[in-house]
This record gives sequence, structure tokens and C-alpha cells, in this order.
Amino acid sequence: MSIPTEFLNTILVGDALTLLRQLPDAFVDVTVTSPPYNKGERDRGWLVDRVVYEGARDNKDEAEYQAEQTAVLDEVYRITRPGGSFFYNHKIRWVRGRLIHPYEWVSRSRWILRQEIIWHRRIAANIRGWRFWQVDERIYWLYKPRFDGDTIGEELNPRHALLTSVWEIPPERDPRHPNPFPIELPTRCIYSVLDGQKGVVLDPYCGIGTTLVAAKLLGCDYIGIDISEAYVAVARERLEAAETEWPRVEAEVALHVVRKTFQERKAQGEWARRFHQQRLLKEPQDLVQQLCLPEETPPSAKAL
Repeated sequence: MSIPTEFLNTILVGDALTLLRQLPDAFVDVTVTSPPYNKGERDRGWLVDRVVYEGARDNKDEAEYQAEQTAVLDEVYRITRPGGSFFYNHKIRWVRGRLIHPYEWVSRSRWILRQEIIWHRRIAANIRGWRFWQVDERIYWLYKPRFDGDTIGEELNPRHALLTSVWEIPPERDPRHPNPFPIELPTRCIYSVLDGQKGVVLDPYCGIGTTLVAAKLLGCDYIGIDISEAYVAVARERLEAAETEWPRVEAEVALHVVRKTFQERKAQGEWARRFHQQRLLKEPQDLVQQLCLPEETPPSAKAL
């Protein structure tokens, strides 16, 4: 499929859904984005007063918001090549005590959900006593099948898969944007699925351009969309000076390493003795003894 070069390595200013509808079919390899969360622009607690995006509302009617997000997901699906991926970052919200999970609208899109990744941010802006401190967000790894029935896709290189499905990456702090990505996050997404190969990377809510900078430093073409001219101006400045951000991208790439694959370890018998030591218990008494402290004698052990 031909790649429309006139869109490559550019940032389009405007509404994401409107501009996505103007892009041709099936040419994007990877999308990484995080839309405004529709958190209402209310008080955020004592760590952050208010979260307000330049040029965008974050207080839409929830039904309107979800319908718009589903439409965005489907447009990205259309412009993604078969076999391509979409890493969609969002969070669980509560409105008047009702839990709103992003899977509600993700599941209504055309995508196959390949994995739900937990982004462990370690810290969050809002500390309130209604629930345990929410320091996690979700990253949905969405997949476009290569052919009918292709619900699995290609296997990840082990050096990427061993990073696990919980990503402990601290959030970014930048006065130019209320919620920018840490550059390690889009780097991990792009590098894992492209495995060092060149591709086309999209961010339809690119903000100050973190996904685009990561794509450029990884040797990929990029397309950004954002409604804020102020954010786009910052993104363009960052792209011009992208090399200054290479050390953080390089540090993330360095995490993607495996000295021996599982198959190699198994072939060499390196895990055989470890598994033997952790063999399944044969008798209920064994389970009781293992669960008790050494000095304890379970009163009901003989009854078992």
C-alpha cells in the first residue's frame, strides 16, 4: 500500500476526528496517544488545582465524549495498515460514585484488544479519602488483523515481551502542558512492535509532541494532530532539537534486552532443577505445612 508522503513528518492543527477523516486508508503502522480524559476541569485535589487543556474542552457530556472517542478509534483503525497497532492510554474515572471504565467504548470500536497494560505512575495528582490512591492508568494495545481470523498477530521479540504488562514509568512534568507523556512510554510502544524497523507513527492528540519526538529518534516517520496551535508550536521546537532528548530514549531502548530466550534456557536444562524444587504438592498435608510458619502446628492437620 502506498504511503501518502505529503502527510509524513508533519503536524496538522485542528480537531482530531475531523482531520483523521481526511487521511487515506491503511498506511499507519503504530499509533500512540492519550486523549483528554473528560474529567470535567474540576478541582483536582491539593497537588493540582485544575487541569485545563489549551484549545480543548475536558467537560463534555459523557455519552457525547464516548461516542467521539469510539469514532476516533474507528478512524485510526481505517488508516492503520493490516497488522498495525494502536496504544491507547486512558484511565478509570468515577462520576458521582459510578465507575467509568474506558473499556466501555474501546470494546465498541473495530479493534481487537490484544492486551490491557497497567501504567503504574507511582504518583497521582488527586489524594482523597473515598478510595485508595489511584496511581495507575490503562494502556490498551489494540490490533488490526492482517486477515480474517487473525486475532493474535505476530509474536513479540522476547527482548520486548520480558518487560511485563505493568509499566512503572513516572509521569512527566512540563509547565507547557498539563499531562504530557514521559518519552519512555511512546518509545516502548513504538520500539516493541516495530522492533527497530522504520514505520509510520501517528498521534492524533499529540500535545507538545512527545510521541513524535520518540518516533523521530527511533528512525520513523510521524504524523501529529492537535487542536492547540500553542502546543503544536512547542512540538515543532522539540522536533527541531530532538537529539537533546536522545539519552532518555536510549535508556529505554537499553531495557529491551534478553541474554537467553526461554527456548534456549529450556534446551540447556537451566530451569529443570528449579521447576523440580517447586513441583506440585501431592498431598493436602503438604499444603498445610507449607502455609504455616515453621514453629506452628496446624490444629486440623491430622483431620486432613
